[in-house]
Amino acid sequence: MSDKKEDAPKKKGKMGKIIMIAVGALVLAGGGVGAGLYAAKSTGGPAEHGPKLVPKDEQKRASAAAGAEGGGHGGGGESAGSGGGHEPPSGSGGDKYASNYYAMDKDFTANLQNSVHFLQIGVAVSTPYDDSVIGNLKTNDIAVRSAILMALGDTTEDEVFTADGKKQLQRRLVKAINDTLQQKEGFGGISNVYFTSFVVQ
Repeated sequence: MSDKKEDAPKKKGKMGKIIMIAVGALVLAGGGVGAGLYAAKSTGGPAEHGPKLVPKDEQKRASAAAGAEGGGHGGGGESAGSGGGHEPPSGSGGDKYASNYYAMDKDFTANLQNSVHFLQIGVAVSTPYDDSVIGNLKTNDIAVRSAILMALGDTTEDEVFTADGKKQLQRRLVKAINDTLQQKEGFGGISNVYFTSFVVQ
């Protein structure tokens, strides 16, 4: 009789462990499903969750809000719009979207096609999208630099000595950068290339 009484608590202990393991597995599975749904929701494609265009008025509001936060420690209690700061001039023309600029770190040097001369340029880009496009550019810096150098290798002397030729080169560089970003990230977003330096030797 005493053996039967000892077996009952052991069975309850084993059953409790099984229940605890099953509950733990369900909690882990539920957490994994929840994390997967959250990740899928936050990393959708460009059409739904990709880079966003930044309207100029939104950028001005963000700048004004940053000025109001930064100017609060002067002790005067002035708000951003109460004569303490300067409002940016508002015009009726220009682009609808704000420009987000980024200057690439190092200059680019390439031989001109069928020439003894070479070209050395500094490059900056602009995008009407939020910081995610610039982030993509920084992430893929090596691939983008390679694409720029390949495009520069197709440049002729005629292009670098005329304004029209330089504009054609700008367009080719925009295409090279956007094609690379499209391949790597699924979205380009660069609207223009600017030369920060331009030397032919």
